[in-house]
Amino acid sequence: MIYKIRRMSREDLDVAIEWAAKEVWNPGLYDGDSFYKTDPDGFFMGFLDTEPISSISAVAYGDNFGFLGFYIVKPEYRNKGFGIQIWNTALKQMGDKNIGLDGVVAQQESYKKSGFKLAYRNIRYQGKASVNTSDDSIKTLPASKISFDQLVSYDSKMFSVSRSKFLRLWISQPQSLALGVLGENNLKGYGMVRKCHIGYRVGPLFAENERYAEALFTKLMSFAGINTPIFLDVPEPNTAGLKLTKRYKMKPVFETARMYTKTPPMIDLNKVFGVTSFELG
Repeated sequence: MIYKIRRMSREDLDVAIEWAAKEVWNPGLYDGDSFYKTDPDGFFMGFLDTEPISSISAVAYGDNFGFLGFYIVKPEYRNKGFGIQIWNTALKQMGDKNIGLDGVVAQQESYKKSGFKLAYRNIRYQGKASVNTSDDSIKTLPASKISFDQLVSYDSKMFSVSRSKFLRLWISQPQSLALGVLGENNLKGYGMVRKCHIGYRVGPLFAENERYAEALFTKLMSFAGINTPIFLDVPEPNTAGLKLTKRYKMKPVFETARMYTKTPPMIDLNKVFGVTSFELG
């Protein structure tokens, strides 16, 4: 049998997303287009003859930064050398960029061997959506009513690089809601909630402070519907974000290791209340 690695087609990515769902990573139902169109050259799948058995993404954001995700080998083919081959393909694709990833904790030591260094943990919290109890003095509005250039500019401060192509598709997914908060004509925060294989996930959730974050979170949560499972991935250094999960009785269910090959991007994690995605950062 022959093992070959090639770039994914858009249909191949749907297969990888199904694998991610089986790994209980809970991807969004409509994430595929946002992911793939960000960098169509950055997705790889390994085939044993004609059977797809492995996947990885190596998405470039400009010339200096990239993000790895979807590193999956079908369970029956693990520990046979197929994973390291597609891993090396992804690293070659990234070249000399600073590379980020959100890896399962059990693989930290393996990632360190490839030059990745731990920056912090992201912790996934699960709860049940409740009715909107937001601060009425904080006015939110649909992201579609906010200047897209302003949204991209704010997002880039929290992500470290511009990702306009991704963002345009991300905030317009079916079965989703994206909201922003404006103050004195400046964006003070924005967030999105989207339908996933299980319940809804909020991400990103970026805000200047806890009040803005909570106002966005409660409205996004209410969109999901009362008692619907709701998920938020919080960087552990954001203590206000951790407090937010406690107030809404959310429990930790999963965590990842955010790692980089070079110096971590200069972003204020106190304003990152919810990670956009574990697959593309």
